[in-house]
Parts: sequence; structure tokens; C-alpha cells
Amino acid sequence: MNAKRAIPNTLTLLNLVFGIMAIISTMDGQLVHAGYFIIAAMISDGLDGRVARLLNVSGEFGKELDSLCDMVSFGAAPAILAYAYCLKDFGHTGMFIAAAFASCGAWRLARFNINTNKVKGHYVGLPIPAAGCSIAAFITAGFEIEGYLFAAFVVLLSFLMISTIKHPDFKGHSEKPKKTPVQITIAICVVILLFNYKAIAFVPFFGLVLFGILNTIFNIIERKR
Repeated sequence: MNAKRAIPNTLTLLNLVFGIMAIISTMDGQLVHAGYFIIAAMISDGLDGRVARLLNVSGEFGKELDSLCDMVSFGAAPAILAYAYCLKDFGHTGMFIAAAFASCGAWRLARFNINTNKVKGHYVGLPIPAAGCSIAAFITAGFEIEGYLFAAFVVLLSFLMISTIKHPDFKGHSEKPKKTPVQITIAICVVILLFNYKAIAFVPFFGLVLFGILNTIFNIIERKR
């Protein structure tokens, strides 16, 4: 293997390593540790593509490897974590919700791979790393809510991944966002942090989810006027 190509591919595999560590931690009952491992996987996942472009070694192999690793770290690992955290209390329904999350993540990855050269400036549907890290960061923040609300949150994330709701890609090519959705999102995120400073890792992912929903709603309202 080309030495330059080995660098981003190693980062991609590190993403997978963190995902496996998250699953093992969940099995050991270390749910908060598992959440941090998933977040670490996201950091590694964010670096591999940038390093590949910097070294000019982007290619199909790296893209396929990235998707396979993402499925473990942001599909399977968060689904298992969510089940161990709360969904197990809902019996077979909880199992179905966890499986649906992973399945929607696989769908999202497959759609992204075939549209990667067609869609520019935004993501169609919530990216699987954001969905997986939303669950992980929620657990690391130590929120205490009713189990059915957490289950509904996982269902919402699953739906958003396969939806056509647009989310900014933060690469400088996104459409200029509307001010009101941005302001509401920031305000709610600030309130969350004021009540729970441990939510510092949760807020960016929650903000992405919330902004996508609000921006879509405001666009629909604007078109109907």
C-alpha cells in the first residue's frame, strides 16, 4: 500500500477500533465510556477524509472502507448502546427500535455513497455520524428523562437519517441559512448548557438536528405564503 494512502486509511480503521471499543464497553456496563468512544470515532472519521484530500490520495477504496467502519461505529455501536441504556426496558419494541436505527443508518450510508457526486453544499438526511453521536453524547451528558422520550428521540434520529431534510455540510458551499432557525437553535442550545454543562458534547449534534428540522419548517411556511 502507498505510504500516503496508509495514513488516512489508518485513521479510518481507528474509527472502527473506537466503535468496537464502544460495543465492548457497553457489554461491560460502562455506558458513559462507550459514549465517549463513539465520539472519539467521530473525530477520527472527520480527520481521515481531510487528510486524504490534503495528501491528494482520495479514492474509492477509502470511501468504501469509511462506510464499512461508519456502519459499526455510528450504526451498530449507538444502537447497542441505546438498547443497553434504556430501550431494553421496552422488550421487543426496544429491540426493534435499536435495529431500526442501525438499518436506517445503513440506508443513509448507501444513499450517500451513490449521491456523493450529485449533492453539493448540504447533506440530504442527517449524517449517520451525527445521529450516532447524538445518542452517545446524550448518554455522556447524564440527562434524566422518561424512557419513552429517549425511545422517541432514537426513532426521530432514525427517521431523519432516511429523510430528505437538508443539513449544512459546513464546507463553505451551503446555502445561506435563515436567521430565525439559527437564532432559535442557538437559544435552545444555550439554555441546555445553562442547565447542564456536561452537555457540551451533545449540543453541537442536537443543534444540527434541530436546525435541520426548523429550517425545513420555515422553508415550507415561506413557500406557502
